[in-house]
Amino acid sequence: MPGENQTIVSEFLLLGLPIEPEQQNLFYALFLVMYLTTVLGNLTIIILIRLDSHLHTPMYLFLSNLSFSDFCFSSVTMPKLLQNMQSQVPSIPYGGCLTQMYFFMFFGDLESFLLMTMAYDRYVAICFPLHYTTIMRPQLCISLMALCWVLTTFNAMLHTLLMARLSFCADNVIPHFFCDMSALLKLACSDTQANVLAIFVMGGLILVIPFLLIIMSYARIVSSILKVPSVRGICKAFSTCGSHLTMVSLFYGTVIGLYLCPSANNSTNKDTVMALMYSVVTPMLNPFIYSLRNRDMGRVFCKRKMLSFS
Repeated sequence: MPGENQTIVSEFLLLGLPIEPEQQNLFYALFLVMYLTTVLGNLTIIILIRLDSHLHTPMYLFLSNLSFSDFCFSSVTMPKLLQNMQSQVPSIPYGGCLTQMYFFMFFGDLESFLLMTMAYDRYVAICFPLHYTTIMRPQLCISLMALCWVLTTFNAMLHTLLMARLSFCADNVIPHFFCDMSALLKLACSDTQANVLAIFVMGGLILVIPFLLIIMSYARIVSSILKVPSVRGICKAFSTCGSHLTMVSLFYGTVIGLYLCPSANNSTNKDTVMALMYSVVTPMLNPFIYSLRNRDMGRVFCKRKMLSFS
């Protein structure tokens, strides 16, 4: 009978990053600094927005949610990666692996939806400035946030439940630094057609559709900007969208490079490095991008800094 020689997998072994042993300590220190920077940077943005009433606007509501998502997204993988880099046996329990996969998908998908919501906010602000407060009323903003969280919860739960029904053979080595869904599917002994179908359908809904809506929003924004007669108006409009465009480019650029541009050689190493980019590097850079390019955030930070010295 099929399945008689299968063993129940109680844990998985994570191979981690393609790093030479003599460089392990150096990269451990680097990743620790990057993770602490991510935590402090995103928490600082959340606190500043919370404390300053001038920042209680739709754009900063979405930004605070994005910062929280970035903080959690990085926290799903980085602590375990740092622990495994100092461990002789970099293992993770079966239940812990599914839990990590769930939250990784949840906060990754939430990032995609939040970037789409922020693009819509910029679209309304630039194309309909006189009606902005009427359109982006608090009820709509809260409803958009709730919709983002509900959809990501459903998608992550669907993939996790489909993964939990699979059987795994004796091979429990994952060539990654976290429990990546595609890596787990390659280890499964049972039929994965339902999983692949869910990835194809939900991937279009969660990643492709938001990305296309972002492109459509900026197409309308650019069209509206080009109608502005003054150079000052054009520069102001572009500066308003600069931070968000940079964040979209970082996130979707690495995701597209990972899933839509397959490489012939060293695909495993490439997948690992690209996943590191969008799950670790991008959440770390987002606070700097918004702080450096956003005058309101810089003003609030300087004001709080002056108050602390007074």
